[in-house]
Amino acid sequence: MNYRLPKSERLHAEKLIKELFNEGSSFFLYPFKVIFLRKIDLSGQTNQVLFSVSKKKIKRANGRNFIKRRLKEAYRLNKHLLLSDGIILGFIFVGKPDTSFAEIEPKMILALSKLSQELPQKTLPHDQ
Repeated sequence: MNYRLPKSERLHAEKLIKELFNEGSSFFLYPFKVIFLRKIDLSGQTNQVLFSVSKKKIKRANGRNFIKRRLKEAYRLNKHLLLSDGIILGFIFVGKPDTSFAEIEPKMILALSKLSQELPQKTLPHDQ
C-alpha cells in the first residue's frame, strides 16, 4: 500500500482549481466542506487533492499550516478508501482552530467513504 502524498497527487494547477470550484459538486461534513469533480480525461491517473483553511477562521498562518498538515496526514493514511481514479478533490476546513487529529481523521474516513459511494467505481478489465 502506497501511503505517500507526492506532488502529482496535490492539486496545484490554477485551471483545474477554477474548474473544481465552478463545476464541482459538494457536500458538507463537519469540520470540512468537500468539493469533488470527476474528470473523464483524467481517468487512469491519480486523484488530485486540495486542502484549504480559511484566513477568516484561523488568523495566524502557523495555525492554518498546522491544520493543513493534519488534513494532509488524515487523507494520506486513508486515501485507499477512494476506489475511483481521476477525481479532483477539495477539502475546505471550516472547523475550530483547536480541532485535534483524533477528531479530523474519523471525519476524513467518513468523507472518503461517502465520496466513494457517490462516484462510480472504476471498471476492472475482465479476462476473456
